Amino acid sequence: MNRRQFLHPRRLANVAGPVLGVAAEGEPTEASTGDPAILRFGRRAMATTFEVILPFETPSSHDLAQAALDEIDRLEAQLTVFRDSSEVCRLNARAADHPVRVEQNLLDLLALAAQFHGDTDGAFDVSVGALIKTWGFFRREGRVPTPRELAAVRERIGMNHVVLDSQRQTVFFQRPGLEINLGSIGKGYTLDRAAQLVDTPNVLLHGGHSSVLARGNETSTAAGWSIGLTDPERPQCRRAVVRLRNRGMATSAATFQFFEHEGRKLGHILDPRTAWPAEGMLSATVTAPTAALADALATAFFILGIEKSREYCDRHPEIGAVLIAADSPHRLMVLGRAAEEVEILR
Repeated sequence: MNRRQFLHPRRLANVAGPVLGVAAEGEPTEASTGDPAILRFGRRAMATTFEVILPFETPSSHDLAQAALDEIDRLEAQLTVFRDSSEVCRLNARAADHPVRVEQNLLDLLALAAQFHGDTDGAFDVSVGALIKTWGFFRREGRVPTPRELAAVRERIGMNHVVLDSQRQTVFFQRPGLEINLGSIGKGYTLDRAAQLVDTPNVLLHGGHSSVLARGNETSTAAGWSIGLTDPERPQCRRAVVRLRNRGMATSAATFQFFEHEGRKLGHILDPRTAWPAEGMLSATVTAPTAALADALATAFFILGIEKSREYCDRHPEIGAVLIAADSPHRLMVLGRAAEEVEILR
């Protein structure tokens, strides 16, 4: 199981076989008899499946979903680090030589990432592209770097080395070899942008189930959208149900992308402050006003652990979290606003 498989619309998860199947290229499917009457439109993007889920009676549902999915495709082409033609790849190739002018929305996203970096004491950092490659996770070939490699890569990470010029609309890297990788915020940001094109009061969008944006209600009698939260090591076991309304939600976990070294399980979520994989957590789920913020904080909370995450939620009452520790028996902690949104399943 990987990060993309933790969050499921509750009623859909009850019939996880056919109903969680994805419609091809924006074509709708309906829920089975007995479930809420909904339409689901899906498309592959960002190495996962994005879906737009709408109540059956939504006017112009196909056109709304098509616009959202087209926007997701457009943003992937801009943000991915797996296509040399993307704006982020061009930025990584040139920004250490001279300031590079970027599209305004990308500059705004990098400014947001820089803000989150400061707010989380450096736990969230999108300038870790070189670190991801050094550990082999860029190609899903995890390995332990040598001390020399780690010392070298430490010189090529850190948002404090990224200069954003809002007046000139440029980005400059103060360190050669520094690389931006937006994997820890990209899907949430994409959902926020795509949702702006869905002019209807009730809709749920998700990217691979790990990043979710819910607007309005699942049905006329529901309070928001009900989403199941599974145990990372027992995927058939739902630990909680989150009722999400006009909020974003995201989960980070390293249950699938990991390797073992000297008896330690080393996952792909890297702590930029130590240059080593984060340990101690099985998963971190965050609810927040936007999907981008939820995405970023899910990564940060996985790295920060329970107590630091609790302190963050205490300072930011709009944030909720459900954390599952790696200890036995996998303690589940509900923090902040999540106490109002989460039902624990016994």
